[in-house]
Amino acid sequence: MSLVKKGQWVQIHRVILTPEDRAPQIPDDTKLVPYEMRTKGFLLEDAHIGNEVEILSFTGRVLKGKLMAVNPPYGHDFGSPIEELLAAGKELRDILEKADGDESF
Repeated sequence: MSLVKKGQWVQIHRVILTPEDRAPQIPDDTKLVPYEMRTKGFLLEDAHIGNEVEILSFTGRVLKGKLMAVNPPYGHDFGSPIEELLAAGKELRDILEKADGDESF
């Protein structure tokens, strides 16, 4: 296992609340799983994947957790295209082209 150097951009994981510690009023399916934190930041000391570490987040907070990844990718996107919106773009362009010389529009 290779050493991850201090200062590298990493992701950590930590269980904040176990299922037993969750509030009684939350939905039943939510009560079955732990409340977890996954966050990214700069590693404060050399470590190996799986070690408990501290990181410094972009907001300046020092957070503790299990080292999960080095240079983790961002996994967000805008989802699948919505068919109706794809058609709306063309319809709008057609309407605007028609209106381009039409003073009454």
